[in-house]
Amino acid sequence: MDIQTTQYKRCTVVEMSGRIDSHSAPELKKAFEAITGEDKFKIVFDMNAVNFISSRGVWVLIETQKECKRYNRGLLVLANVNDKIMDSLDLAGLQDFFKIYPNVTDAVGSF
Repeated sequence: MDIQTTQYKRCTVVEMSGRIDSHSAPELKKAFEAITGEDKFKIVFDMNAVNFISSRGVWVLIETQKECKRYNRGLLVLANVNDKIMDSLDLAGLQDFFKIYPNVTDAVGSF
């Protein structure tokens, strides 16, 4: 599991590789909290190298989205979501809760 953040002019891109499960989800949550703690609420989560997400990982995304949307401050958007994860989000009814982009360039451009 490797988490990297890159600050751009309009948003912050978070990249993670591997699985998002009960072991790695707290680390991802800390990374998101570090960004929102700096009053930056426009976040792109690049899921290109993520091959699995558990329910705990989904909760981290939901909590971060709620924090970003509070008071219309920003948004958490997802990029490069693979088909298995997309199916999981759809099954949970969350596909419309997140804006999902096919690549990071489009996601960053949405801000």
